[in-house]
Amino acid sequence: MRKAVMVEGAAKPGGHYSHAVIADRLVFVAGQAGQDPATGALSDKFADQVRQTLKNIQTILRGVGCDMKDVVKVNSYLTDGSRFQEYNAIYKEFFPTEPPARTTIGCQMGGILVEIDCIALLPS
Repeated sequence: MRKAVMVEGAAKPGGHYSHAVIADRLVFVAGQAGQDPATGALSDKFADQVRQTLKNIQTILRGVGCDMKDVVKVNSYLTDGSRFQEYNAIYKEFFPTEPPARTTIGCQMGGILVEIDCIALLPS
């Protein structure tokens, strides 16, 4: 089974892609940035972008019947690797115990400071 999903109330995609794709019991959440879903606004503050990005992922996961505890893998992309410790501290707010596997990459991105995608397991 494969199902592409758009979640009401989630931030609008910046391109031609679904918020998530469900394949059997796996949920693949597309890369999310820190846009406020209600206004489309993007804070220029790193911490605000990280928190909003994780909230956007949380909204999508809840929209398909999952929660952050169901995430098994995270890929994080930061434009400034020197902010890793700040990123990690905020990340712990959303994954306080038994965090998922994670890769964090420093990269160039146009206009955003962080992007995060993840894979979650639908509860049985």
